[in-house]
Amino acid sequence: MGTFKRIGVLGGMGPQATILLQQRLVSGVTADDDASHIPLLIDMNPQIPSRLDWILHKQGSDPGPVLADMARTLEQAGAAALAMPCNTAHYYAPDITRAVTIPLLNMIELAGKAIVSSVGEGATVGVLASPATQQINLFKQAFARLGLKVVYPAHDEPLLATIRRIKSTGPSQQDHDALLDAGRDCAQQGAGCLLVGCSEFSLIADAVMVSVPVIDSLDVLVAEIIGFSLSAS
Repeated sequence: MGTFKRIGVLGGMGPQATILLQQRLVSGVTADDDASHIPLLIDMNPQIPSRLDWILHKQGSDPGPVLADMARTLEQAGAAALAMPCNTAHYYAPDITRAVTIPLLNMIELAGKAIVSSVGEGATVGVLASPATQQINLFKQAFARLGLKVVYPAHDEPLLATIRRIKSTGPSQQDHDALLDAGRDCAQQGAGCLLVGCSEFSLIADAVMVSVPVIDSLDVLVAEIIGFSLSAS
């Protein structure tokens, strides 16, 4: 068995999403025993300032410096690369990459490349994500560089409420219904592909039942972590 590269995880946004990343990593590896799995260094920090409150309302504190400090700590602890199972927090990717010399496996960019591989350039992508990502054009800018267009659900209030409920009490049938409605909305707007672009939504991704391909950014990140950790160089 070869040597695995250790991955540093900026976690806690939210805790369930970080645990889901670990679960999918375990499921994604064909293992003979414990030693077959990907080694992780996880900073589970639920006290990172709210990305939603800061971006949407300029309330609280800037999460960027906290994430940069976490990244430095993970690099010093021996991480060969960083991963962050929170889409919205990738707004602070520049803060993170400036703080370290190791790469950040950027979930937003990776998701865009996965969509191009699946449905081709020029596709319209329905983005199921935090309303904050639309306000900061997080997906729109990254995907435009790949020749992709984006549409969002017409009503973002139910999605924001769903994110807050899942962080508070976990998923419910109400949250499944909200995500299903949002996916149908995007498909009716002409989306040829849907992106599950919020780690809280990854917990209920099975609710997105539409006739177009569905790509979960967390699954894309999991595949990249495995590939990077097992790579020879």
